[in-house]
Amino acid sequence: MSEHDHYFTAQPASADERRVLRVHLAGRDLEVETAGGVFSPDHVDLGTRVLLEHAAPAPAAGDLLDLGCGWGPIALTLALASPGARVWAVDVNERALDLVRRNAERVGATNLTAARPDDVPDAIRFSAIWSNPPIRVGKAALHELLLRWLPRLADGAHAQLVVGKNLGADSLQRWLAAELPVTVERTASAKGFRVLRVS
Repeated sequence: MSEHDHYFTAQPASADERRVLRVHLAGRDLEVETAGGVFSPDHVDLGTRVLLEHAAPAPAAGDLLDLGCGWGPIALTLALASPGARVWAVDVNERALDLVRRNAERVGATNLTAARPDDVPDAIRFSAIWSNPPIRVGKAALHELLLRWLPRLADGAHAQLVVGKNLGADSLQRWLAAELPVTVERTASAKGFRVLRVS
């Protein structure tokens, strides 16, 4: 990956060399496709694993959002665990979106839609938001992202975010509680990560 080719780049410049990865998601052993130029292309990253291990079960129905989906481990988990829900996998990275679409087809997750942020209809309210948010975009961009999506939670719904303790999980928890009319609680702490529940 080149110095300017981050996983939050819309059009990664690095070679689009696809490879198959064996992963365990939603209680199943799956084969998925990944490539360079997306977040954590070689494995399910530790933060995402902590979220998937400690998150409360996803709602069985409604619109569910994976914000910053990468190649799709969270979105695929949501789609397979809640086949009666509609899962939105949102990312700015076109390669990531292509991978999520292909992976959904591979594992038979017909209830998953991969979309750029502006392609999600404004009227949709989410029954759950799960995210390993892109902390490295910088604080201002991260705050803008969360202020855009968290208010779209449906009444009574909640978001579950995983953030590294050394990447500012505790200060983010305080900021969210101060900026939005929400309750933010830490529901898990494992392997250097916090899982924050926003409701």
